[in-house]
Amino acid sequence: MQRKGHSIKKSKTITHKRPLIIGIGGSHSGAGKTTVAEALLKRLTKRVKKDSDTMTLCNSDTQKWGAVKYTRTAIYSSIIDTPEILSQKDKDTARLINAGAESVLWVQSPPEELDDILSTAVDRLACLRGIIVEGNSAIEFLKPDIVIFVSGRQSGVLKKSAERVLEMADIILFKDKPSMKLPAKAKKFKITLAPVSGFDECLDYIEKLLK
Repeated sequence: MQRKGHSIKKSKTITHKRPLIIGIGGSHSGAGKTTVAEALLKRLTKRVKKDSDTMTLCNSDTQKWGAVKYTRTAIYSSIIDTPEILSQKDKDTARLINAGAESVLWVQSPPEELDDILSTAVDRLACLRGIIVEGNSAIEFLKPDIVIFVSGRQSGVLKKSAERVLEMADIILFKDKPSMKLPAKAKKFKITLAPVSGFDECLDYIEKLLK
């Protein structure tokens, strides 16, 4: 179901290569996914002055990065790109914009409609070099090129979606070593998110992966 007041604009057929996608998932809500996305965007992008009333979508600059924030809903789907909404104080989308994202889309959808709506969102940002996608369910559908798992407070039990993203992870970030079994293939980094510290080694590693 489409949410009243927010249209889902279908993209024209995209014929060029899909941008790089970095997915950021986590053990629970509030684990620090947006903080990690901010740090990544600050490293990977250069700030571009944007008009206060508009946000450029796909300006053919293939060196820039966009971001997609996913929020699960019960019945409606929408892709929000309205600057007045995205830039509201204390919204995660505002943090992504301020960190340097060239374009930000806020995707809201129930899980059963994610496939179509995420494909549309990625198509709309397809001319950028890469996209940072936040959300466990979004990662499962998109199968990003790099998956980062943020381990927050230890509760002992993960939701099934978090377990699946953990198994997909190329990089695991944690403050205290997680109690759950970690996949052997993943690169592990001990960092602090509040305030952010110890992240440079991880960012250097990600940049090497992107080359």
